[in-house]
Amino acid sequence: MNNDFQKIIEFRRSNRSFDPNIPVPEEVIKVSLERAILSPNSSNMQLWEFYWLSSKEAINEMVPLCLNQQAAKTAQQMVVFVTRQDKWKERSQWNLLHIKKTIKGEPDRRQKGVLNYYGKVMPLLYRNDPFGFLSLIRRSISFFMGLRKPFFRTGGSANQRITVHKSCALAAQTFMLSIAAEGFHSCPMEGFDEKRVKKALKLPRGAEINMIISVGLGTEEGIWGERLRVPYSEVVFKK
Repeated sequence: MNNDFQKIIEFRRSNRSFDPNIPVPEEVIKVSLERAILSPNSSNMQLWEFYWLSSKEAINEMVPLCLNQQAAKTAQQMVVFVTRQDKWKERSQWNLLHIKKTIKGEPDRRQKGVLNYYGKVMPLLYRNDPFGFLSLIRRSISFFMGLRKPFFRTGGSANQRITVHKSCALAAQTFMLSIAAEGFHSCPMEGFDEKRVKKALKLPRGAEINMIISVGLGTEEGIWGERLRVPYSEVVFKK
């Protein structure tokens, strides 16, 4: 068993009050964001963006938008994790370009499959239309193909949103574990005015806020009681 990782897991707590006298070095945030970018994500589409708020002005602007939470008021650094479902075409082409660079000569069967995946499958999964025809097509394909064999079930924009938010949340978790590994604390916040946060960050309509994470050196009063978890036997089912 890796005791070092166990210590990081146990050290990471959602701390809601940070020491105002202890700054968080920018190198800690930078390396943690670099690690977050390495997180697993659906089809390597990387439909995320991370907005790092380091200045007092930027953080203070965000405090009322985070409903004046103590974790926001005392934050030394803050990162807004954003999903960019609307960038699916750009990221598909990015993957295609990098794959094509690795192919020397005529592509083999596996390479053709990957090219087809980003060139045809991704557009089918992510493209939408005002009347919902593509959603109907996706549901129909899933239904009829699923009659014969196990098949990936997809549908409308709700499925797409779930996918990109799951990927972004994985990056956020990597970020928080990295912060803990560097000896600092974090607090993921879901209580915020998404509309006003998007306006403050000048985000386009297709962007969505996944979560806002405040960072600092935690205090004792920032930990609200012991860490309570439902028993292992109630959530883990071994087959």
